[in-house]
Amino acid sequence: QVQLVESGGGLVQPGGSLRLSCAASGMMFRIYAMAWYRQVPGKQRERVATIASSGATSYVDSVKGRFTISRDNDKNTMYLQINSVKPEDTAVYYCNKYPLQFPWGQGTQVNVSS
Repeated sequence: QVQLVESGGGLVQPGGSLRLSCAASGMMFRIYAMAWYRQVPGKQRERVATIASSGATSYVDSVKGRFTISRDNDKNTMYLQINSVKPEDTAVYYCNKYPLQFPWGQGTQVNVSS
């Protein structure tokens, strides 16, 4: 079955950087548009970055210029490079297909704090 495993989160100071990874299995990864989503307690899950099967990317305004989504179809892996992190980036980050989702993984927690 489809499995999505996110990793790379942690505690980072404002202005710092980190790279999230998403390992996908049980799916034809290369044919799907994929996205990174994030969620904070009490709020709806938000899609922040999307990458098409072609490699075309799009971002929500709040992360433009700071986040970079990429994919390696040979490794069935997607990445999210986060630079110049802000406290408001604190969230659990998930990866999934876009627009219709597979079952969600466990996510990876990103905490931005000094």
